[in-house]
Amino acid sequence: MADGLRPVLSLDIGGTKLAVAVVTEDGRTHGLIVEPTRKLEGPNAVISRLFDMGHRAIAASGYADVSAVGISCGGPLDAANGVLTGPLHLPGWVDVPIVQLARDEFGVPAALENDATAGALGEFRYGAGRGAGTLVYLTISTGIGGGAVVDGRLHRGAAGNGGEFGHVMVRTGGRVCLCGRRGCLEGYASGSSIADRAREAVAERGAASALSALPEVRAEDVVAAALAGDALARELWDETVDVLAVAITDLVNVFEPNVVVLGGGVTRSGAALIDPIRARVAADAMPPAAHAAHIELAALGDEVCVVGAGAVAFDHLKVLAGAASREPTHA
Repeated sequence: MADGLRPVLSLDIGGTKLAVAVVTEDGRTHGLIVEPTRKLEGPNAVISRLFDMGHRAIAASGYADVSAVGISCGGPLDAANGVLTGPLHLPGWVDVPIVQLARDEFGVPAALENDATAGALGEFRYGAGRGAGTLVYLTISTGIGGGAVVDGRLHRGAAGNGGEFGHVMVRTGGRVCLCGRRGCLEGYASGSSIADRAREAVAERGAASALSALPEVRAEDVVAAALAGDALARELWDETVDVLAVAITDLVNVFEPNVVVLGGGVTRSGAALIDPIRARVAADAMPPAAHAAHIELAALGDEVCVVGAGAVAFDHLKVLAGAASREPTHA
């Protein structure tokens, strides 16, 4: 960016962790701090710790101050009014005016965006989607979120919550999702759902599985056991890959993107995830979309939403500057 804006502060509010950093115009993070969310403490306590992390990140970054605050969080939320209306991963967070609270705390403009939408913007501008005209992004983590950039413009939807790709239905009448519907992608392929399905399978029929010996089964345990040849784990992982491939194929057919970027903790499985998905999408998506869409792992890694929130903050500053330049001058 050529306008020389000062760095911004990025606050990413996740169900498992809080991540905070100062972000510069080149997409680099400075003074990054990551701590557990401890969401059961409730919004007041968590936000107090989040803002304290923000001050510590600024102090550690080497920059004297910031020009804006960008906030990313899962939905539902009201980005236009800066309110967390009821994020599914943060029970009890109802109508939290997070943008106004951040403005009051840091004394600079602030902007809110869905975390996966922010991640899509971050990858488009600084990561695996640089140079793409149209990008689809999925974060496969505790839950599954998504976002899209269409012809260079961030897709937000009519009410600002577009891109909820985790709630694409992949199994009609299937597992109950956190959103209350049945059969959502998130109910099968998120990290927490992989672990839940594994625990259920072990309880029902998994005495012979290596997973049965673990005190707590995590998604990464399922991947490791599947790669080691464990039959039950292999079945669970194959279903995970299958539902993801089905959903991504549909998204490729709808958006016809240049690139599909996959991020989040589950993607640490690497080739075990992305290779079969690439093969399935290439085989099942309609041409020419099947041949045009490259499927890539996120380049920004665990910092994707922090960097994305920074991009949101920089864009917000540009909007404010544009509005100021259009205001009439008075003698």
